[in-house]
Amino acid sequence: MSGVIVFSALGAVGVFIACVALALPSRMRESDELHNAVAVSGGLRPPTVRERVNQPFQALADRSSQRRRLNGGLTLGEHLIRANLKLRPSEFVMIQVAFLIGGALISLLRFGFGPQFVISAVGAYLLPMRYVKFRQARRLKALNRQLPDTMSLLSNALKAGLSLPQAMDTVARNTVAPIADELGRVIREMNIGSPTERALTNMVRRTGSEDLDLIVTAITIQASVGGNLARILDSISHTIRQRVQIKGQISAMTAQARASGWVITLLPVAVAAILYFITPTYFRIMFNDRIGIGLLFLAGVSVVVGNLFIRRIVNFRV
Repeated sequence: MSGVIVFSALGAVGVFIACVALALPSRMRESDELHNAVAVSGGLRPPTVRERVNQPFQALADRSSQRRRLNGGLTLGEHLIRANLKLRPSEFVMIQVAFLIGGALISLLRFGFGPQFVISAVGAYLLPMRYVKFRQARRLKALNRQLPDTMSLLSNALKAGLSLPQAMDTVARNTVAPIADELGRVIREMNIGSPTERALTNMVRRTGSEDLDLIVTAITIQASVGGNLARILDSISHTIRQRVQIKGQISAMTAQARASGWVITLLPVAVAAILYFITPTYFRIMFNDRIGIGLLFLAGVSVVVGNLFIRRIVNFRV
């Protein structure tokens, strides 16, 4: 058994090293010393240890971002910005690889080399991105709650005679995160020469808020055709306030159904995991026998379908 563990660990390390080697930029090794010499001669600092460690993972992050961009989605850096995580894409990829290796080694030491090895590695690899999604949803919810009061403050600042950039700067200095951070970024982009519409569009892409998209669209149209922007913002603020109130009522009325859906979904998985970890020999027949594998597959499909039905029933779009 110990020989199998050692061989599997060496194989996993070899695969990881091969992936890192393939991800290295072309001719990096040949140009590394030349780059350091040029940096020193030009008065620039040589790359730090952190930068050297991140360099192979940066190649992986660039490829992932390029693929996401071609598919029309958000890049890895944009996902981190939405989650308000102060990490480089290469550092996040490094965390994902570390989780993958950690999950694989834990499964290898506990259960040996088998299907659990792959399942644990893939599950651990997906955990960091699930955490990013969780932070994105929490930040978006907090931002949407702030929008009605923010629009009221912005409208009052415009009624007091301030221009739109001055009003946004005032609101940014008198509110709290996350809306204060986003407005502060808009002001900084405008200060370095970016047009107002472009800076506001970038804010919408960073946050992913539909309500904020409605506000930016109204500001852009007003800048093109004219009108009373303060009155427009008051009207939008009233509409968003009503939407937030309706969403709160719907969330309160469907809370029990949503909780029941998650309990029904997670309870079989939790019980199976507990049994497998406590008494592996008792539950191992479900993975070794064809009938057990078929039953597990049928149970998984049933749980997923039931969860989708419950989420479909309690999900209302306002």
